[in-house]
Amino acid sequence: MELQDDVFTLQTSDFSRVLEVWEASVRATHHFVSEHDIQFFRPLIWDALPTIQALAGVRDQAGQVAGFVAVVNAKIEMLFIHPLARGKGAGRRLLAYAVDRYGAVELDVNEQNEQAVGFYLRMGFAVAGRSDVDGSGKPYPLLHMRLVG
Repeated sequence: MELQDDVFTLQTSDFSRVLEVWEASVRATHHFVSEHDIQFFRPLIWDALPTIQALAGVRDQAGQVAGFVAVVNAKIEMLFIHPLARGKGAGRRLLAYAVDRYGAVELDVNEQNEQAVGFYLRMGFAVAGRSDVDGSGKPYPLLHMRLVG
């Protein structure tokens, strides 16, 4: 999958595709999340999209959303890349955009998502804390990370 160069602000009309990208990404990278919990989180993500202060994405050459980042109060709440777009710089571009444009300096990442943890460490974030459960009380430990420097 080839990507367009620009990062863009997501519109309501993009939300269905954003949810598809979220689910495809979770299925590809969050092997520790049960099917039951994917179905639990799906409507929560959908309901949250219109309330997010800063929501940006990248598109593939066909114009479809290929990845997105959501920032609330200088914290990255979501960063997901479609599996076919992984390894093409979308995550790096979206993270840099979130930091530069929205002042993002914090994020939480699932401890069990080792690839994401490694990505954020390489991008200048450091572990500042840990929780045994996620924000919904599910048994998915989170690492709380903060941008260093």
